[in-house]
Amino acid sequence: MCGLTGGVWTSRERSLSVRELQNMTQSLRHRGPDSGGLLVSSRNNSGHWERILLETERTSLPENPPSEIGCGLGHRRLSIIDLSTGDQPLANEDETIWTVFNGEIYNYQELTADLKQRGHRFRTESDTEVIVHLYEEYGLDFVDHLRGMFAIAVWDERRERLVLTCDRLGQKPLFYRKSTGQLLFASELKALLQVDDAPRELNREAVDDYLLYQYVPHPDCILEGYNKLPPGHRAVYERDSLTIEPYWTPPYEKPALFFNSEAEWSRELRHRLSESVSLRLRSDVPLGAFLSGGIDSTIIVGLMQELSENQTKTFSIGFPVEEFDERTFAREASEHLGTEHHEQVVSPDALSILPKLIWHYDEPFSDSSAIPTMYLSEMTRRHVTVALSGDGGDELFAGYPRYRAVELARRVDKLPGFAKSILGWKLWQKLPSGTSQRSIVRRGKRFLSAISRSKEERYLDWISIFNEDVRAELFTPDFRASLGTHEAKRFVLEAYRQCPSRDFLTRTTCVDVATYLPCDILKKVDIASMAYGLECRSPFLDHHVAELAAAMPIELKMDARRQKKILLETFSDFLPERLRNRPKMGFGVPINVWFRNELKPLLYDVLLSDKAQQRGIFRKKNVEQLVEQHLSGRWDHSYRLWNLLCLELWQRMFLESDQVPTQAPATI
Repeated sequence: MCGLTGGVWTSRERSLSVRELQNMTQSLRHRGPDSGGLLVSSRNNSGHWERILLETERTSLPENPPSEIGCGLGHRRLSIIDLSTGDQPLANEDETIWTVFNGEIYNYQELTADLKQRGHRFRTESDTEVIVHLYEEYGLDFVDHLRGMFAIAVWDERRERLVLTCDRLGQKPLFYRKSTGQLLFASELKALLQVDDAPRELNREAVDDYLLYQYVPHPDCILEGYNKLPPGHRAVYERDSLTIEPYWTPPYEKPALFFNSEAEWSRELRHRLSESVSLRLRSDVPLGAFLSGGIDSTIIVGLMQELSENQTKTFSIGFPVEEFDERTFAREASEHLGTEHHEQVVSPDALSILPKLIWHYDEPFSDSSAIPTMYLSEMTRRHVTVALSGDGGDELFAGYPRYRAVELARRVDKLPGFAKSILGWKLWQKLPSGTSQRSIVRRGKRFLSAISRSKEERYLDWISIFNEDVRAELFTPDFRASLGTHEAKRFVLEAYRQCPSRDFLTRTTCVDVATYLPCDILKKVDIASMAYGLECRSPFLDHHVAELAAAMPIELKMDARRQKKILLETFSDFLPERLRNRPKMGFGVPINVWFRNELKPLLYDVLLSDKAQQRGIFRKKNVEQLVEQHLSGRWDHSYRLWNLLCLELWQRMFLESDQVPTQAPATI
């Protein structure tokens, strides 16, 4: 696990200096604390290529040779495989193909053996080196042979071509900025902002998206002119032209797999997930696992215990607030499986962790479960360098409670028109429902409020932070006018079009795999773990497992009584009885209480400040109403207030400062 950055230029005026490349790379030091390297490859006036290769910590920096075309690559390394010889940037035999790479190639041993038979010579035992040789052998199709999580840059000196690609399901991020004569790229946005005169203009459409989803969807970015490479895509930059295309999509629409019985599906699932865990146990550093006591993490730990010769180290955290404390379930799972379990009770300090959150996440990001994920990562890193997780199980195997609402709505849609109209009456919204986000009445009101909409827009309304109607009232007239014809809902609606022929519940899980999983869950885990130099591996996200899940009939995943049905049946030996039937608990923190206590001053000093008002984005009276209703206890607006607070604090840190800091600030 590492951080990568760099750039390519096709005119002398757009060249990247060694100093800029060093600053870009050093801003990613938290992702790779063990070592770092830089390469500048440039073509001189006589047509020959000159290379500068040095360590990132070097204080005396050479000047770039003048060139019309060149490439700079920067890398920070967290050493996991081949600790002694795997440093990057790394080249092929004749040093005409170079790569920097973030992630893990789990099938690198098999690929290495095959490539050696084809005549390729290896100088290291690292997974990185297979990339340059695969590129030599297969060209742009090299990525098809990889099993893993990755963001990769390949510089082909002979073709004067840069290739960028990221893994199929979006576990590893890759930002880029294309301007005339130059392409810059990095694992995190903050690295691109270290370049001299890097523009920092707010993308207003991205603000609209963020308020809907609590994240900025790919390929867009919160800053104008910057983008994110979507999962399963590759980008090719040649002669100042950038081409982006998909190489893989989740095969929900035309699944290539079919089995005749549930037992056959179950056997194949056990085989594929076991193989996936086995591959992810390859490591030259200490390894463990997150264990919440939920179904997904317990299954992964069970397979680790079954496949490893050593006792698995497991980790969980708890909170003083019982509603958010899963330690009892984690402890029960650990005792059942026989792991070496570590747990810690934490009392989150919202004021101290806020600046870390804003800086590390680069863009506004308001999934509050990032907070416990950072605490868990910090605790786990004290014991191991790699942790396996159960991420992906909910999306692939229909585990979210909201899928029950999708199924219930399908039944409601079969009712006669007059009955459905009665359920959609606005009168129901006036019933008292309490202030809790999780109250049954409140959930019922939200379900009914969208029942008259199309199936797709109904689901979108259920998952939104600020839905379309609320955003329209929240934005100032000028800001709303600046959005023009932009529709934030397009991201989810376009994802629904990927698999039009499947049942609607399967289509909805497909949407979550394509949108919520990479943009929220995987971003949350990648950034939180990398903040502490911890590598997280997710066996459910092996594309062989994902392709099986995509092909699987929905009846095997969810029936009238159970969700994740096939997981429960296939891995029943790992799951204590109480864990099989426990309700799903979100990995959260009590931000509703925080806003009435320690975070209360920020509501006035930040959200309702003159500075925030002068931005011209929100109507002050509408924000005041949200604050007043929450503080009075009449309504729980904690998710919305957290969303707005993260946006304002991000603007202060990333738009107003003279230079984006290269490390997290101590205070807001």
